[in-house]
Amino acid sequence: MKYQKVQKPVDEREKLRKFRELDDAFAEALRQLDDPESNFDIPTGPPVRSLAALEQEDVETQQKEQQQEQERMFRQRFEALLSEYGVDNFDLAELIETLLGCGLWQQDVVPGS
Repeated sequence: MKYQKVQKPVDEREKLRKFRELDDAFAEALRQLDDPESNFDIPTGPPVRSLAALEQEDVETQQKEQQQEQERMFRQRFEALLSEYGVDNFDLAELIETLLGCGLWQQDVVPGS
């Protein structure tokens, strides 16, 4: 059989005193909230965000993840092409500098546009 703690009956006056203390503290907190001059520091949680803001954040996160995945796949394909054709980074940099120097390739122009 488990031991059960027997609680002493709380005196009605004690209950009333505790209730009045809580009521007074609550009333004081409300007065401080209403007072524009009060510098009462109320602890608050994080700001509440709307459902639309959360959905927008999800969309942005997904777009960012997709972009990172596309960049990773591009790098992987690019490195595979370089190794397939036996071109190292130095040779590639030299080719790009030559094309730019001769005006055969513009740095900020996307091919096919």
